[in-house]
Amino acid sequence: MRIRAFGLEAARRPGGWLLACSHVSHLDPFCVGSQLPRRVSWMARIEFYRRGWTRALLDVMHAFPVNRQGVPVKAIKTALERLKQGEVVGVFPEGEIKAGEESVLRGAKIKRGVCLLSTRANCPVLPCVILGTDKLNAVGPWLPAKRGRLWLACGDFIEPVQGPDKHAARAEMAARIEKAMVELYARLRRDYGLEDSILP
Repeated sequence: MRIRAFGLEAARRPGGWLLACSHVSHLDPFCVGSQLPRRVSWMARIEFYRRGWTRALLDVMHAFPVNRQGVPVKAIKTALERLKQGEVVGVFPEGEIKAGEESVLRGAKIKRGVCLLSTRANCPVLPCVILGTDKLNAVGPWLPAKRGRLWLACGDFIEPVQGPDKHAARAEMAARIEKAMVELYARLRRDYGLEDSILP
């Protein structure tokens, strides 16, 4: 792959923290994880654990399941424990693959789970944007002569927002994460001459 990236040095930060990444393809965790200097424990939807080969692959990646129906108590406990142990926990705050106006990169809202984890563990969040992985579903990008193109960016850490009104604190933090991701997307487009069509 031909990869263009900036800000990845931020991911060298020691201790536990959360990686909040945009989501355009199921290949995102593999591509992002391969470029960061620390191992990421991804929170993966429980549906991917129903097949033996995908479960084995996720286990190798040190991922853990999350049931998106109702309150994912078990996944929250696992994430908090790994953060306490000084690990990096990766989440897709959009909840699933998003395209068009539903993408956080085009101004849509994220889910507040990443903010809940951040405040409970008192760990910061590193916003991250990846582009191009949705094009890897075709054969062409994998051919030696063509090589797929990926763009990856990390921003500045966002510290947890604390306050007596937990709902308001999480809303404020979510807004900061959303703003950071939109700005990262804009910088990727500006620095590398990308059209908005790069995003599904």
